[in-house]
Amino acid sequence: MQQLIAPFQTSLESLDRVRANALFAQALETLTPIQAVEQLVVPALEQIGAAWHRGQLALSQVYMSGRFCETLVESVLPPSDPDRKHQPRSAIVVLSDYHDLGKRIVYSVMRASGFELFDYGRLDVDQLVERTLADKIRVLMISVLILPSALKVKQVCDRLKESGVDVKVVVGGAPFLFDAQLWKEVGADAMGSSASEAVAIVNRLMGDMQ
Repeated sequence: MQQLIAPFQTSLESLDRVRANALFAQALETLTPIQAVEQLVVPALEQIGAAWHRGQLALSQVYMSGRFCETLVESVLPPSDPDRKHQPRSAIVVLSDYHDLGKRIVYSVMRASGFELFDYGRLDVDQLVERTLADKIRVLMISVLILPSALKVKQVCDRLKESGVDVKVVVGGAPFLFDAQLWKEVGADAMGSSASEAVAIVNRLMGDMQ
């Protein structure tokens, strides 16, 4: 399978869907759908995220790769498929910002990695706390672009703790990249600097909950 990862990654970066489909089909000749996702799709997306961090890829390439893989995975692992990861109820949201590209990338990569999660779109603090509690969310992923929105995460975390419900809050976005300690100051449980890191973080949190 290792020999398929590099060409699959290249096909995603160049938006060559025909080639990507062919390579994924080749993987399915010897692997189950969930194995193909975990051994081909996830590693390729992780490497694409790393390449973006090194300045070698445009954010649009990361986004389009995630969206295509999301569609690819949906074709072999429908939402109700029992092979999808056993996981806590999760959601992703943009908090008080009007820029959602980062959130959309993480959402696509999470879905392409076999996860199911609610997409809350854009919400303010009151709406987010209310919906998180109503939906019995255990892992809440919050994306922000500007510092004022990042600081509002503390209100969310404080109110969730006051409710007595154990919700793990994962944050991401520019303010947390600029200040490495900010995620701790606002009371979050983890911070991801990329979409692939988000997958690893949720996997770790799932292990902690078991």
